[in-house]
Amino acid sequence: MKDSDHLMSVWQAQPPKEHLSVDEVVKQVKKGIRSFTTRLYWSIVAMIGTVVAAFILMFFMAFKSPATTVGILIILVALAIYLYIMVRHYHLLNKHDLTQNPTDYLDSLKEYQKDRARTIGWFYYLYILLLTAGLGLYFVEILEHASPSFKIITYSIIAVWFLFTTFYIKPRMHKNEEEKLNLMIERLERLQQQFD
Repeated sequence: MKDSDHLMSVWQAQPPKEHLSVDEVVKQVKKGIRSFTTRLYWSIVAMIGTVVAAFILMFFMAFKSPATTVGILIILVALAIYLYIMVRHYHLLNKHDLTQNPTDYLDSLKEYQKDRARTIGWFYYLYILLLTAGLGLYFVEILEHASPSFKIITYSIIAVWFLFTTFYIKPRMHKNEEEKLNLMIERLERLQQQFD
């Protein structure tokens, strides 16, 4: 009898599981997704502007060296691939409506998370490599008549910037966005478990 009383007191002492409010979760997830899609949208607009500027530079400026044109072409290819990936991610986030079918929405968020992790993992380094090669070839002609010290300073600044963005900014941005995405997915999964 004592054991059953003890068991009953332990069971009653357990804190009740916190039930999530459907409206609150939907509101938070929609706000988070809106933040992602807005950032992606403006990144796409900026990338389109950059591609157009590089295209104009390549076709309407008279460069003597073919290396300069090849450099700009490499930059254009890198930007176009990155633009394609951003548009694909934008469509993945906007594919389903949370209020129509939450299970499909949760699956699409998980698909976006996997695709984004895979892309961030390998493509970013390819992107930086292509930009570095393109800028290196572009600056061959642009810095042709510059002093050696100016060339060294210019190439050093570019190298430091790429290293800084690759090893400092990118990991922090990726971690921050990954945490937000994990939180949204976790809330939707908890909400789904409440109804199962």
